[in-house]
Amino acid sequence: MATWGQREDHPAEHLGRRGFLALAGLSASSVLLSGCGGPARGSAPGGALRAAFGQPVTDLDPYNAGTAVDEASLIVKRLVFDTLVRHDGTKPVPGLATSWERANDTTWVFHLRRGATFHDGGAVTARDVVACLKRTQAVTSAQTALWKPVTSVRADDDFTVTFVTDKPDATLPVNLTLLFIVPERLVADPAQKRRPIGSGPFRVAEFTPSTKVELVRFDRYWDGPAPLRAISMPYLAETSSAVTALRTGEIDLLWPVPPDQIGEVRGVRGVDLTTVPSWTYYLNWFNCGRKPFTDPRVRRAMYQALDLKEIVGKLFGSGAQAMDAPIPSTVFGHAAQEPYPHDPDAARRALREAGLGDGFETSLMWFDATGPLARELAQSMISAWARIGVRVRPESLEKAQWLQRLNTLDWDMELQTNTVTTGDAAFTLGRLYTSKANRMGYKNPGLDAILAEAGQVADAGRREELYAKACRIVWDDAVGIFPAALVTGYGLRSGLAGFTPAPNNQPDLSAVRRR
Repeated sequence: MATWGQREDHPAEHLGRRGFLALAGLSASSVLLSGCGGPARGSAPGGALRAAFGQPVTDLDPYNAGTAVDEASLIVKRLVFDTLVRHDGTKPVPGLATSWERANDTTWVFHLRRGATFHDGGAVTARDVVACLKRTQAVTSAQTALWKPVTSVRADDDFTVTFVTDKPDATLPVNLTLLFIVPERLVADPAQKRRPIGSGPFRVAEFTPSTKVELVRFDRYWDGPAPLRAISMPYLAETSSAVTALRTGEIDLLWPVPPDQIGEVRGVRGVDLTTVPSWTYYLNWFNCGRKPFTDPRVRRAMYQALDLKEIVGKLFGSGAQAMDAPIPSTVFGHAAQEPYPHDPDAARRALREAGLGDGFETSLMWFDATGPLARELAQSMISAWARIGVRVRPESLEKAQWLQRLNTLDWDMELQTNTVTTGDAAFTLGRLYTSKANRMGYKNPGLDAILAEAGQVADAGRREELYAKACRIVWDDAVGIFPAALVTGYGLRSGLAGFTPAPNNQPDLSAVRRR
Protein backbone atom coordinates (compact mmCIF):
# COMPACT_ATOMS: atom_id res chain seq x y z
CA MET A 1 0.00 0.00 0.00
CA ALA A 2 1.63 3.23 -1.15
CA THR A 3 1.32 6.23 1.16
CA TRP A 4 1.07 9.77 -0.22
CA GLY A 5 1.53 12.75 2.07
CA GLN A 6 2.04 12.69 5.77
CA ARG A 7 0.15 13.70 8.87
CA GLU A 8 1.07 17.16 10.10
CA ASP A 9 -0.47 20.14 11.87
CA HIS A 10 1.01 22.89 9.69
CA PRO A 11 1.55 21.68 6.10
CA ALA A 12 3.47 23.74 3.57
CA GLU A 13 1.86 25.24 1.74
CA HIS A 14 -9.49 38.26 -19.40
CA LEU A 15 -10.64 42.78 -20.83
CA GLY A 16 -14.36 43.35 -20.16
CA ARG A 17 -13.92 46.89 -18.82
CA ARG A 18 -11.31 48.54 -21.03
CA GLY A 19 -11.73 52.26 -20.58
CA PHE A 20 -13.90 51.83 -17.47
CA LEU A 21 -11.96 54.34 -15.41
CA ALA A 22 -12.08 57.04 -18.04
CA LEU A 23 -15.74 56.43 -18.83
CA ALA A 24 -16.69 56.59 -15.17
CA GLY A 25 -14.66 59.73 -14.58
CA LEU A 26 -12.57 58.04 -11.88
CA SER A 27 -8.86 58.03 -11.21
CA ALA A 28 -6.96 54.87 -10.44
CA SER A 29 -6.52 55.93 -6.84
CA SER A 30 -10.22 56.60 -6.31
CA VAL A 31 -11.10 53.11 -7.48
CA LEU A 32 -8.30 51.43 -5.60
CA LEU A 33 -8.86 53.16 -2.30
CA SER A 34 -12.64 53.05 -2.31
CA GLY A 35 -12.71 49.44 -1.17
CA CYS A 36 -9.68 49.08 1.04
CA GLY A 37 -9.07 52.16 3.12
CA GLY A 38 -12.07 52.84 5.29
CA PRO A 39 -14.36 51.12 7.76
CA ALA A 40 -17.41 51.20 5.50
CA ARG A 41 -19.89 48.44 6.17
CA GLY A 42 -19.02 45.29 4.21
CA SER A 43 -15.62 46.57 3.13
CA ALA A 44 -12.23 45.25 4.11
CA PRO A 45 -10.61 47.16 6.99
CA GLY A 46 -7.70 49.56 6.56
CA GLY A 47 -4.25 48.07 6.14
CA ALA A 48 -5.44 45.54 3.59
CA LEU A 49 -3.02 44.04 1.10
CA ARG A 50 -3.99 45.74 -2.16
CA ALA A 51 -3.33 43.23 -4.93
CA ALA A 52 -4.26 43.80 -8.58
CA PHE A 53 -4.36 40.95 -11.10
CA GLY A 54 -4.63 41.54 -14.85
CA GLN A 55 -8.03 39.87 -15.31
CA PRO A 56 -11.43 40.57 -13.71
CA VAL A 57 -13.07 38.27 -11.19
CA THR A 58 -16.58 37.58 -12.49
CA ASP A 59 -17.94 34.82 -10.24
CA LEU A 60 -16.97 33.08 -6.99
CA ASP A 61 -19.14 29.96 -7.23
CA PRO A 62 -16.61 27.12 -6.83
CA TYR A 63 -18.46 24.97 -9.39
CA ASN A 64 -19.51 27.56 -11.97
CA ALA A 65 -18.99 26.16 -15.46
CA GLY A 66 -17.40 29.30 -16.83
CA THR A 67 -14.94 29.95 -14.00
CA ALA A 68 -13.89 26.42 -13.05
CA VAL A 69 -10.39 27.06 -14.37
CA ASP A 70 -10.50 30.86 -14.68
CA GLU A 71 -7.24 32.31 -13.33
CA ALA A 72 -8.70 35.42 -11.70
CA SER A 73 -11.45 33.47 -9.94
CA LEU A 74 -9.04 30.75 -8.84
CA ILE A 75 -6.79 33.29 -7.11
CA VAL A 76 -9.68 34.34 -4.88
CA LYS A 77 -11.08 30.85 -4.47
CA ARG A 78 -7.78 29.56 -3.10
CA LEU A 79 -8.07 32.17 -0.34
CA VAL A 80 -11.73 31.54 0.46
CA PHE A 81 -11.94 27.76 0.01
CA ASP A 82 -9.74 24.88 1.05
CA THR A 83 -8.84 21.78 -0.92
CA LEU A 84 -7.87 18.33 0.29
CA VAL A 85 -4.50 18.63 -1.42
CA ARG A 86 -2.28 21.67 -2.04
CA HIS A 87 0.70 22.49 -4.24
CA ASP A 88 4.28 22.72 -3.06
CA GLY A 89 5.85 23.53 -6.41
CA THR A 90 4.66 20.64 -8.57
CA LYS A 91 4.37 18.26 -5.60
CA PRO A 92 1.00 17.56 -3.93
CA VAL A 93 1.09 18.16 -0.17
CA PRO A 94 -1.51 17.96 2.63
CA GLY A 95 -4.33 20.49 2.88
CA LEU A 96 -7.66 19.53 4.44
CA ALA A 97 -6.42 15.96 4.05
CA THR A 98 -3.49 15.18 6.33
CA SER A 99 -2.58 11.98 4.48
CA TRP A 100 -3.80 9.59 1.81
CA GLU A 101 -3.01 6.18 0.44
CA ARG A 102 -3.75 4.17 -2.66
CA ALA A 103 -5.50 1.08 -1.30
CA ASN A 104 -5.44 -0.61 -4.70
CA ASP A 105 -5.24 0.39 -8.36
CA THR A 106 -8.70 2.00 -8.36
CA THR A 107 -9.19 3.07 -4.73
CA TRP A 108 -7.80 6.10 -2.90
CA VAL A 109 -8.42 6.79 0.79
CA PHE A 110 -8.03 10.32 2.22
CA HIS A 111 -7.87 11.17 5.93
CA LEU A 112 -9.23 14.60 6.83
CA ARG A 113 -7.87 17.14 9.27
CA ARG A 114 -9.73 17.39 12.57
CA GLY A 115 -10.66 20.83 13.81
CA ALA A 116 -11.09 22.56 10.44
CA THR A 117 -14.20 24.77 10.38
CA PHE A 118 -16.17 26.69 7.78
CA HIS A 119 -16.63 30.45 7.98
CA ASP A 120 -20.13 29.91 9.41
CA GLY A 121 -18.73 27.82 12.27
CA GLY A 122 -19.63 24.36 11.00
CA ALA A 123 -17.06 21.56 11.08
CA VAL A 124 -15.53 20.28 7.84
CA THR A 125 -16.45 16.61 7.45
CA ALA A 126 -16.19 13.84 4.91
CA ARG A 127 -19.85 14.37 3.99
CA ASP A 128 -18.99 17.85 2.72
CA VAL A 129 -16.24 16.43 0.53
CA VAL A 130 -18.60 13.83 -0.94
CA ALA A 131 -21.23 16.49 -1.72
CA CYS A 132 -18.66 18.78 -3.35
CA LEU A 133 -17.29 16.04 -5.60
CA LYS A 134 -20.78 15.05 -6.69
CA ARG A 135 -21.67 18.68 -7.38
CA THR A 136 -18.53 19.11 -9.46
CA GLN A 137 -19.42 16.04 -11.49
CA ALA A 138 -22.97 17.30 -12.01
CA VAL A 139 -21.89 20.66 -13.48
CA THR A 140 -20.46 20.55 -16.98
CA SER A 141 -17.34 22.67 -16.97
CA ALA A 142 -13.71 22.82 -18.00
CA GLN A 143 -13.02 20.47 -15.08
CA THR A 144 -15.47 17.78 -16.14
CA ALA A 145 -12.85 15.53 -17.73
CA LEU A 146 -10.83 15.48 -14.51
CA TRP A 147 -13.63 13.81 -12.56
CA LYS A 148 -15.01 11.41 -15.18
CA PRO A 149 -12.90 8.49 -13.88
CA VAL A 150 -14.38 8.76 -10.36
CA THR A 151 -17.25 6.29 -10.22
CA SER A 152 -18.04 6.65 -6.53
CA VAL A 153 -17.06 8.62 -3.45
CA ARG A 154 -18.14 7.82 0.09
CA ALA A 155 -17.70 9.05 3.64
CA ASP A 156 -16.48 6.07 5.69
CA ASP A 157 -16.71 8.22 8.83
CA ASP A 158 -16.52 11.94 9.62
CA PHE A 159 -12.86 12.15 8.67
CA THR A 160 -12.30 9.45 6.04
CA VAL A 161 -13.21 9.72 2.35
CA THR A 162 -12.81 6.92 -0.21
CA PHE A 163 -12.68 7.57 -3.96
CA VAL A 164 -13.18 4.72 -6.44
CA THR A 165 -12.23 5.14 -10.10
CA ASP A 166 -13.21 3.12 -13.16
CA LYS A 167 -9.54 2.48 -13.98
CA PRO A 168 -6.20 3.32 -12.37
CA ASP A 169 -5.98 7.10 -11.95
CA ALA A 170 -2.56 8.39 -10.93
CA THR A 171 -3.63 12.03 -11.21
CA LEU A 172 -6.36 12.08 -8.54
CA PRO A 173 -4.26 13.76 -5.80
CA VAL A 174 -3.10 16.56 -8.09
CA ASN A 175 -6.64 17.00 -9.46
CA LEU A 176 -7.90 17.42 -5.90
CA THR A 177 -5.97 20.70 -5.70
CA LEU A 178 -8.93 22.03 -7.72
CA LEU A 179 -11.81 20.56 -5.69
CA PHE A 180 -12.97 23.38 -3.43
CA ILE A 181 -14.77 22.30 -0.26
CA VAL A 182 -17.93 24.04 0.97
CA PRO A 183 -20.67 22.96 3.40
CA GLU A 184 -22.83 20.15 2.04
CA ARG A 185 -25.99 22.26 2.31
CA LEU A 186 -24.51 25.05 0.17
CA VAL A 187 -23.10 23.15 -2.81
CA ALA A 188 -25.91 24.36 -5.09
CA ASP A 189 -26.79 27.61 -3.29
CA PRO A 190 -26.87 30.59 -5.75
CA ALA A 191 -25.55 32.82 -2.95
CA GLN A 192 -22.18 31.12 -3.37
CA LYS A 193 -21.64 33.22 -6.50
CA ARG A 194 -21.37 36.43 -4.46
CA ARG A 195 -20.85 35.64 -0.75
CA PRO A 196 -19.50 32.09 -0.64
CA ILE A 197 -18.81 30.14 2.53
CA GLY A 198 -15.59 28.14 2.62
CA SER A 199 -12.99 27.13 5.18
CA GLY A 200 -10.04 29.11 3.80
CA PRO A 201 -7.91 31.73 5.55
CA PHE A 202 -10.11 34.59 4.29
CA ARG A 203 -13.82 35.17 3.89
CA VAL A 204 -15.62 37.43 1.44
CA ALA A 205 -16.69 40.81 2.82
CA GLU A 206 -17.70 42.43 -0.47
CA PHE A 207 -17.70 41.43 -4.11
CA THR A 208 -18.60 43.49 -7.16
CA PRO A 209 -18.15 41.35 -10.30
CA SER A 210 -15.45 42.63 -12.67
CA THR A 211 -14.66 45.49 -10.27
CA LYS A 212 -13.31 44.39 -6.89
CA VAL A 213 -13.17 41.71 -4.22
CA GLU A 214 -12.76 42.54 -0.52
CA LEU A 215 -11.62 39.75 1.81
CA VAL A 216 -11.22 39.73 5.59
CA ARG A 217 -9.20 37.33 7.68
CA PHE A 218 -10.86 34.21 9.10
CA ASP A 219 -9.37 34.10 12.59
CA ARG A 220 -10.44 30.49 13.25
CA TYR A 221 -8.52 29.10 10.30
CA TRP A 222 -7.10 25.66 11.15
CA ASP A 223 -3.54 26.70 10.20
CA GLY A 224 -3.69 29.87 12.28
CA PRO A 225 -4.77 33.39 11.27
CA ALA A 226 -3.10 35.02 8.29
CA PRO A 227 -0.58 37.80 9.02
CA LEU A 228 -2.71 40.51 7.39
CA ARG A 229 -6.26 41.39 8.41
CA ALA A 230 -7.58 41.86 4.89
CA ILE A 231 -6.92 41.60 1.16
CA SER A 232 -8.40 44.00 -1.37
CA MET A 233 -8.33 42.98 -5.03
CA PRO A 234 -9.44 45.79 -7.38
CA TYR A 235 -9.52 45.21 -11.11
CA LEU A 236 -7.90 47.93 -13.21
CA ALA A 237 -8.67 47.49 -16.88
CA GLU A 238 -5.99 49.93 -18.03
CA THR A 239 -2.48 48.60 -17.53
CA SER A 240 -0.98 52.08 -17.41
CA SER A 241 -3.28 53.00 -14.52
CA ALA A 242 -2.30 49.85 -12.63
CA VAL A 243 1.43 50.46 -13.14
CA THR A 244 1.02 54.07 -11.99
CA ALA A 245 -0.85 52.89 -8.90
CA LEU A 246 1.99 50.49 -8.06
CA ARG A 247 4.62 53.18 -8.53
CA THR A 248 2.76 55.61 -6.25
CA GLY A 249 1.98 53.03 -3.58
CA GLU A 250 -1.78 52.95 -4.11
CA ILE A 251 -1.54 49.20 -4.66
CA ASP A 252 0.96 46.82 -3.07
CA LEU A 253 1.15 44.06 -5.67
CA LEU A 254 0.59 43.93 -9.42
CA TRP A 255 0.82 40.95 -11.73
CA PRO A 256 1.44 40.08 -14.43
CA VAL A 257 3.46 43.17 -15.28
CA PRO A 258 3.26 43.24 -19.10
CA PRO A 259 6.58 42.94 -20.92
CA ASP A 260 6.22 46.41 -22.44
CA GLN A 261 5.70 47.89 -18.96
CA ILE A 262 8.57 46.20 -17.13
CA GLY A 263 10.80 49.19 -17.78
CA GLU A 264 8.24 51.37 -15.98
CA VAL A 265 8.54 49.20 -12.88
CA ARG A 266 12.17 48.09 -12.77
CA GLY A 267 14.32 50.41 -10.69
CA VAL A 268 11.40 52.32 -9.16
CA ARG A 269 12.18 53.24 -5.58
CA GLY A 270 10.12 51.23 -3.15
CA VAL A 271 9.16 48.57 -5.72
CA ASP A 272 10.70 45.13 -6.21
CA LEU A 273 10.29 43.38 -9.55
CA THR A 274 10.59 39.61 -9.75
CA THR A 275 9.95 37.28 -12.66
CA VAL A 276 9.26 33.55 -12.90
CA PRO A 277 8.84 31.23 -15.92
CA SER A 278 5.15 30.49 -15.80
CA TRP A 279 2.79 27.67 -16.69
CA THR A 280 0.82 30.22 -18.72
CA TYR A 281 1.18 30.30 -22.48
CA TYR A 282 -0.48 31.56 -25.63
CA LEU A 283 -2.24 29.14 -27.95
CA ASN A 284 -4.00 29.72 -31.25
CA TRP A 285 -6.36 26.81 -31.81
CA PHE A 286 -7.80 25.88 -35.18
CA ASN A 287 -11.36 24.62 -35.31
CA CYS A 288 -10.32 21.30 -36.81
CA GLY A 289 -13.94 20.38 -37.47
CA ARG A 290 -14.54 23.37 -39.75
CA LYS A 291 -13.16 23.76 -43.27
CA PRO A 292 -10.50 24.51 -44.34
CA PHE A 293 -8.90 23.60 -41.01
CA THR A 294 -10.05 20.01 -41.33
CA ASP A 295 -6.96 19.62 -43.54
CA PRO A 296 -3.68 19.42 -41.56
CA ARG A 297 -1.81 20.77 -44.59
CA VAL A 298 -3.67 24.05 -44.16
CA ARG A 299 -2.97 24.16 -40.45
CA ARG A 300 0.75 23.55 -41.02
CA ALA A 301 0.81 26.24 -43.70
CA MET A 302 -0.57 28.72 -41.18
CA TYR A 303 2.28 27.80 -38.84
CA GLN A 304 4.93 28.14 -41.59
CA ALA A 305 3.68 31.63 -42.44
CA LEU A 306 4.73 32.91 -39.02
CA ASP A 307 8.18 34.01 -37.94
CA LEU A 308 7.38 33.36 -34.31
CA LYS A 309 10.91 33.95 -33.09
CA GLU A 310 10.77 37.49 -34.48
CA ILE A 311 7.17 38.14 -33.43
CA VAL A 312 7.67 36.93 -29.85
CA GLY A 313 11.03 38.66 -29.52
CA LYS A 314 9.74 42.03 -30.73
CA LEU A 315 6.56 41.98 -28.69
CA PHE A 316 7.63 40.34 -25.45
CA GLY A 317 11.40 40.59 -25.20
CA SER A 318 12.43 38.82 -22.00
CA GLY A 319 8.77 38.53 -21.00
CA ALA A 320 8.17 35.33 -22.97
CA GLN A 321 9.90 32.36 -24.51
CA ALA A 322 9.12 30.89 -27.94
CA MET A 323 7.57 27.45 -27.46
CA ASP A 324 8.80 24.13 -28.79
CA ALA A 325 5.86 22.00 -27.63
CA PRO A 326 2.13 22.38 -26.94
CA ILE A 327 2.87 22.92 -23.22
CA PRO A 328 5.51 25.10 -21.51
CA SER A 329 8.95 23.64 -20.82
CA THR A 330 8.44 24.02 -17.05
CA VAL A 331 5.45 21.63 -17.02
CA PHE A 332 5.77 17.91 -16.24
CA GLY A 333 5.39 15.98 -19.50
CA HIS A 334 6.95 18.61 -21.77
CA ALA A 335 8.93 17.18 -24.68
CA ALA A 336 10.72 19.51 -27.11
CA GLN A 337 9.76 19.28 -30.80
CA GLU A 338 11.38 20.57 -33.98
CA PRO A 339 10.07 24.12 -34.49
CA TYR A 340 8.13 24.84 -37.68
CA PRO A 341 10.45 26.81 -39.98
CA HIS A 342 9.35 30.24 -41.15
CA ASP A 343 8.81 29.49 -44.83
CA PRO A 344 6.05 31.52 -46.59
CA ASP A 345 6.84 29.89 -49.94
CA ALA A 346 6.31 26.42 -48.49
CA ALA A 347 3.10 27.69 -46.89
CA ARG A 348 1.79 28.90 -50.25
CA ARG A 349 2.68 25.56 -51.88
CA ALA A 350 0.84 23.70 -49.14
CA LEU A 351 -2.26 25.81 -49.70
CA ARG A 352 -2.12 25.11 -53.46
CA GLU A 353 -1.84 21.37 -52.76
CA ALA A 354 -4.90 21.69 -50.53
CA GLY A 355 -6.84 23.37 -53.38
CA LEU A 356 -6.53 26.85 -51.90
CA GLY A 357 -4.12 28.45 -54.36
CA ASP A 358 -5.98 31.76 -54.14
CA GLY A 359 -5.92 31.72 -50.33
CA PHE A 360 -9.08 31.91 -48.28
CA GLU A 361 -10.99 34.01 -45.76
CA THR A 362 -11.37 33.12 -42.11
CA SER A 363 -11.60 34.74 -38.67
CA LEU A 364 -9.70 34.92 -35.39
CA MET A 365 -11.38 35.67 -32.07
CA TRP A 366 -9.84 36.66 -28.74
CA PHE A 367 -10.51 38.86 -25.71
CA ASP A 368 -7.91 41.47 -24.81
CA ALA A 369 -7.58 40.64 -21.11
CA THR A 370 -6.62 37.05 -21.83
CA GLY A 371 -2.97 38.08 -21.49
CA PRO A 372 -0.39 40.78 -22.14
CA LEU A 373 -0.22 42.18 -25.67
CA ALA A 374 -2.99 39.86 -26.89
CA ARG A 375 -4.25 42.33 -29.48
CA GLU A 376 -0.74 43.03 -30.74
CA LEU A 377 0.03 39.31 -31.02
CA ALA A 378 -3.20 38.72 -32.94
CA GLN A 379 -2.48 41.58 -35.32
CA SER A 380 1.08 40.37 -35.94
CA MET A 381 -0.16 36.92 -36.93
CA ILE A 382 -2.96 38.31 -39.07
CA SER A 383 -0.45 40.46 -40.98
CA ALA A 384 1.82 37.47 -41.61
CA TRP A 385 -1.09 35.33 -42.83
CA ALA A 386 -2.14 38.06 -45.26
CA ARG A 387 1.23 37.66 -46.98
CA ILE A 388 0.33 34.08 -48.00
CA GLY A 389 -3.15 35.05 -49.18
CA VAL A 390 -5.11 34.21 -46.01
CA ARG A 391 -7.44 37.06 -45.14
CA VAL A 392 -8.31 36.94 -41.44
CA ARG A 393 -11.18 38.90 -39.95
CA PRO A 394 -10.22 40.05 -36.41
CA GLU A 395 -12.86 39.56 -33.70
CA SER A 396 -11.98 41.18 -30.37
CA LEU A 397 -14.78 40.18 -28.00
CA GLU A 398 -15.93 40.68 -24.45
CA LYS A 399 -14.86 37.76 -22.29
CA ALA A 400 -18.38 36.38 -21.75
CA GLN A 401 -19.13 36.32 -25.48
CA TRP A 402 -15.72 34.77 -26.26
CA LEU A 403 -16.30 32.05 -23.67
CA GLN A 404 -19.77 31.23 -24.98
CA ARG A 405 -18.51 30.91 -28.54
CA LEU A 406 -15.45 28.94 -27.45
CA ASN A 407 -17.54 26.33 -25.66
CA THR A 408 -19.95 25.94 -28.58
CA LEU A 409 -17.18 25.68 -31.21
CA ASP A 410 -18.58 28.78 -32.92
CA TRP A 411 -15.25 30.04 -34.31
CA ASP A 412 -12.61 29.46 -36.98
CA MET A 413 -9.48 30.27 -34.96
CA GLU A 414 -9.21 31.48 -31.39
CA LEU A 415 -6.31 33.04 -29.50
CA GLN A 416 -6.01 32.84 -25.73
CA THR A 417 -3.70 32.24 -22.84
CA ASN A 418 -4.01 28.96 -21.00
CA THR A 419 -2.51 27.93 -17.68
CA VAL A 420 -1.47 24.40 -16.79
CA THR A 421 -2.89 24.99 -13.32
CA THR A 422 -1.60 21.76 -11.79
CA GLY A 423 1.82 21.86 -13.48
CA ASP A 424 1.12 18.44 -14.99
CA ALA A 425 0.49 17.64 -18.67
CA ALA A 426 -2.59 15.66 -17.67
CA PHE A 427 -4.35 18.93 -16.89
CA THR A 428 -3.88 20.28 -20.41
CA LEU A 429 -3.09 17.47 -22.83
CA GLY A 430 -5.18 14.88 -21.00
CA ARG A 431 -8.12 17.23 -20.46
CA LEU A 432 -8.33 19.22 -23.69
CA TYR A 433 -7.11 17.06 -26.57
CA THR A 434 -9.18 13.89 -26.30
CA SER A 435 -11.86 13.13 -28.86
CA LYS A 436 -14.46 13.11 -26.10
CA ALA A 437 -13.45 16.56 -24.89
CA ASN A 438 -13.94 17.95 -28.43
CA ARG A 439 -12.55 21.35 -27.49
CA MET A 440 -11.30 22.23 -30.98
CA GLY A 441 -13.03 19.71 -33.24
CA TYR A 442 -9.97 17.44 -33.25
CA LYS A 443 -10.38 13.68 -32.95
CA ASN A 444 -7.52 11.16 -32.88
CA PRO A 445 -8.14 7.68 -31.40
CA GLY A 446 -4.41 6.99 -31.25
CA LEU A 447 -3.84 10.09 -29.15
CA ASP A 448 -6.83 9.14 -27.00
CA ALA A 449 -5.20 5.81 -26.14
CA ILE A 450 -1.87 7.44 -25.24
CA LEU A 451 -3.50 10.04 -23.01
CA ALA A 452 -5.68 7.42 -21.33
CA GLU A 453 -2.65 5.32 -20.41
CA ALA A 454 -0.70 8.38 -19.24
CA GLY A 455 -3.51 9.24 -16.84
CA GLN A 456 -3.54 5.74 -15.35
CA VAL A 457 0.07 4.73 -14.76
CA ALA A 458 1.79 5.74 -11.55
CA ASP A 459 5.37 5.47 -12.84
CA ALA A 460 6.64 8.99 -13.57
CA GLY A 461 9.12 7.83 -16.20
CA ARG A 462 6.45 6.00 -18.17
CA ARG A 463 4.14 9.02 -17.94
CA GLU A 464 6.89 11.22 -19.37
CA GLU A 465 7.33 8.82 -22.31
CA LEU A 466 3.63 8.87 -23.04
CA TYR A 467 3.28 12.62 -22.83
CA ALA A 468 6.30 12.98 -25.12
CA LYS A 469 4.36 10.97 -27.71
CA ALA A 470 1.28 13.12 -27.13
CA CYS A 471 3.30 16.33 -27.56
CA ARG A 472 4.64 15.07 -30.89
CA ILE A 473 1.17 14.16 -32.24
CA VAL A 474 -0.41 17.49 -31.27
CA TRP A 475 2.58 19.37 -32.69
CA ASP A 476 2.90 17.43 -35.95
CA ASP A 477 -0.86 17.59 -36.60
CA ALA A 478 -0.73 21.36 -35.98
CA VAL A 479 -3.89 21.23 -33.90
CA GLY A 480 -2.95 24.72 -32.86
CA ILE A 481 -0.13 27.23 -32.97
CA PHE A 482 1.74 27.69 -29.71
CA PRO A 483 3.55 31.03 -29.93
CA ALA A 484 4.87 31.86 -26.48
CA ALA A 485 5.23 30.72 -22.88
CA LEU A 486 4.99 33.77 -20.66
CA VAL A 487 7.41 34.89 -18.01
CA THR A 488 5.26 36.40 -15.26
CA GLY A 489 6.46 39.68 -13.80
CA TYR A 490 5.40 40.53 -10.25
CA GLY A 491 5.69 44.11 -9.00
CA LEU A 492 5.75 44.25 -5.20
CA ARG A 493 6.07 47.15 -2.78
CA SER A 494 9.24 46.82 -0.71
CA GLY A 495 7.38 46.99 2.59
CA LEU A 496 5.95 43.49 2.14
CA ALA A 497 7.42 40.10 3.03
CA GLY A 498 6.37 36.47 2.73
CA PHE A 499 5.45 36.65 -0.95
CA THR A 500 6.43 33.79 -3.27
CA PRO A 501 5.85 34.14 -7.04
CA ALA A 502 3.85 31.27 -8.50
CA PRO A 503 4.29 29.76 -11.99
CA ASN A 504 0.52 29.22 -12.26
CA ASN A 505 -0.20 32.95 -11.68
CA GLN A 506 -1.99 32.03 -8.43
CA PRO A 507 0.35 33.11 -5.60
CA ASP A 508 -0.58 32.34 -2.00
CA LEU A 509 -1.49 35.83 -0.77
CA SER A 510 -2.41 34.49 2.67
CA ALA A 511 1.29 34.29 3.61
CA VAL A 512 2.08 37.93 2.82
CA ARG A 513 2.86 40.26 5.71
CA ARG A 514 4.07 43.81 6.22
CA ARG A 515 7.61 44.24 7.48
